[in-house]
This record gives sequence, structure tokens and C-alpha cells, in this order.
Amino acid sequence: MRRRQVVVIGSHNDTSYRDEAYQIGRYIGTRRWVLISGGRGGIMEAASRGAAEAGGIVVGILPDSNPDGANPFCSIVIPTGIGYARNLTNVLSGDVIVAIGGKSGTLSEIAYACQFGKPVIFCTFARGWSEKFLGTFGAESETRTFAARSIQDVCEQLDSILL
Repeated sequence: MRRRQVVVIGSHNDTSYRDEAYQIGRYIGTRRWVLISGGRGGIMEAASRGAAEAGGIVVGILPDSNPDGANPFCSIVIPTGIGYARNLTNVLSGDVIVAIGGKSGTLSEIAYACQFGKPVIFCTFARGWSEKFLGTFGAESETRTFAARSIQDVCEQLDSILL
């Protein structure tokens, strides 16, 4: 049976919401879902650490070709060598996307999620694209979008989508 896969997106150099990302990652790990991210620092590393410490599987899909560039909490590293084009792979790998803050890379992942009809949980408590884009997708979008005003909201919405 395939495990459910949760993609956590956010900036690699943002330290503002590391505690929240850690707690969300930990929850993903305790549910035995697979956490997938871009495999780098910041939000991705914090979520990866949470999932790994809870005994979960953590997959890092890297933009470059060097597997040593992954954060130390990734149990599986996929170096792509394709730069930000790897963001499409990140999004397509998930059953649901959790957006925590973010900059231009996160924006591209949100756009891909919209194009491919992936459910997105927007952490509105974090700055960046996760706060700005909720509700901006028009009727042509197949994306199911959800506002999360707290970590508890994120966890409840993950359960609702994945269970």
C-alpha cells in the first residue's frame, strides 16, 4: 500500500517560521506519511527535522546534481540537476501541498499545484506567498485551497484530505 505524501514548500533561507514548520513536519512523521520538500534549508529543513525525529520518511528533491547539498534530515535524496524546474516534480509527488511563507520558488510551486489540481493548505499565519495567494485562483482552477490560521488547522486539514 502506497504511503500518502505531503509536500512542504517554503523558502530555503527563511527562519521566521521554523518552529511551525518543525511542528507540521513532526505531525506528518507521526502519521507515517512521507514528507517531501526541496531538500534544502530554512522551512524545508525545519519540516524535515520534525518528520525525521518522529520516525518518518523524508524525501529531498534537490535542484542541483550534488546529493550532499541536502539538509541532514533527508532519508532519501533525489538530485535532479534541473534547477527550479524540479519544483514541478515536487508538486506532482504530493497528495497535498502545505505552503509556509515562501518566495519565488514557492510561488512557482503554488502555480504548478493550481495547474495540476493539487490541494493546497496555505499557512496564512506565515508571511510570503502562503499568506497572499489564498482565494486568488479563479473558477477555472481545479485546486482545492484551504486556509490554515494555526498549526492545529494544518493538522486537521491534512487529516481531512488524507484520511
